[in-house]
Amino acid sequence: MTKITLADTSPLLQPDFVFGVATAAFQIEGAADSRLPTIWDTFCAQPGATLNEPFCSAYLSYEAGIHAPGVQNRRQGRQVAHHLLLAHGLAMQVLQRNCPSAKNGIVLNFSPCYPASPSAADQRAAAMADAYHNQWYLQPLLQGRYPELLNELPESDQPDIEPGDMALIAQPLDYLGVNYYTRTVFAANEAGWFRDVQPVQPPLTDMGWEIFPQGLTEILTSLHQKYSLPPVYITENGAAMPDLLLDNRVQDTERVRYFQQHLQAVEQAIVEGVPVQGYFAWSLMDNFEWAEGYAKRFGIVYVDYPTQQRVLKDSGLALQQLFRYKQERAKR
Repeated sequence: MTKITLADTSPLLQPDFVFGVATAAFQIEGAADSRLPTIWDTFCAQPGATLNEPFCSAYLSYEAGIHAPGVQNRRQGRQVAHHLLLAHGLAMQVLQRNCPSAKNGIVLNFSPCYPASPSAADQRAAAMADAYHNQWYLQPLLQGRYPELLNELPESDQPDIEPGDMALIAQPLDYLGVNYYTRTVFAANEAGWFRDVQPVQPPLTDMGWEIFPQGLTEILTSLHQKYSLPPVYITENGAAMPDLLLDNRVQDTERVRYFQQHLQAVEQAIVEGVPVQGYFAWSLMDNFEWAEGYAKRFGIVYVDYPTQQRVLKDSGLALQQLFRYKQERAKR
């Protein structure tokens, strides 16, 4: 079995660095009306993140039309994004008032934006995409304003912003959760906007996403340079692979390699000064993955859906070994 190894001097092996595995209660623990309480019921009753990936809920669902409800309307997507950030601000006020000793924050997904060519048009397209997809959600939280790109949108596409909205959104964060999977490449389109260029060169995950670990270091360090960041946790990082269960074992060597490379990317970001305090692999078990349903497997635990059998994959065993090594090291 392939192992995950870190140098003994790695900041990820320090006692105060947090390792874990992420999952989603609503994707895993259904049928609440016909089962006993689980750890997920307990967890969801605790303070934590106000939102997870508002980009997906706003842009992919109401602007690009990829996820439910499948709406394709730019103004509606921008308005949904604004309302989600407002909801975050309101939730933070309640959490700060009722749970002042708890750590509360938000989880955003990021993808560094690369130009498809050295041309000025593609360079500008990549910068616009970064503002539209990445900074649009973080800049209001940390600086109380949207990127300047807002003013380049037709007025008919701009969200309604009421007086006091931006101050409400910019509540102090106890932490920022960062979800990272891949980079995205952009080219200019005929309308002077941007379009994404799908990767074709391997290595790719089963989602068709490029495996690009250096992008995690890049996005972390670029955010650190642009903003005064709160403590950062990598709240999701993982890969869907075409897993096969053979003789009660899943040899997902490519996923193990993915974790190895991305943990080293986090390590490099910390060395460069980014206040990363934890890393959570995605996902504990194979799950219902947005519009892809059960077709894509991100878990470190294989789920045989017809029988409900669970099998710890080699990636799960590799992470388990790493986590145990860290625990044993802390006892020395």
